[in-house]
Amino acid sequence: MEEFPYGIAVVTTLDPAVAEERVRDALAAEGFGILTEIDVAATLRTKLGVERPPYKILGACNPPLAHRALEADEQIGLLLPCNVVVYEAREGTVVAAMAPDLMAQMSSSPEMEAVAAEARERVARAISTLKPS
Repeated sequence: MEEFPYGIAVVTTLDPAVAEERVRDALAAEGFGILTEIDVAATLRTKLGVERPPYKILGACNPPLAHRALEADEQIGLLLPCNVVVYEAREGTVVAAMAPDLMAQMSSSPEMEAVAAEARERVARAISTLKPS
């Protein structure tokens, strides 16, 4: 699993559609539902006539964690839901998620650290299920 300042990612040899199905299942196992879905490739094709490889943004939400986060800091809703992207790249299919730690870094609420840490654990577990063996 790769980590960078604003996300957690894995690269897999799975087809993007298969990787998306598997990450949806893995997120569900961690208590996340998908609230929003944006097919970026389809939108760019329709709106701009631009062809690009598959790219989806999934808005994942774990209701108990979202509730705790909003109780700690009402403005944290600006960072919800947790975006997960699935896209085709030269090296394979990339599945990446926003690092929930960003919530704690951007909030002045001390309670946010515990919420972000739990969210990161759950998201990382879900993403790591797509790691090549």
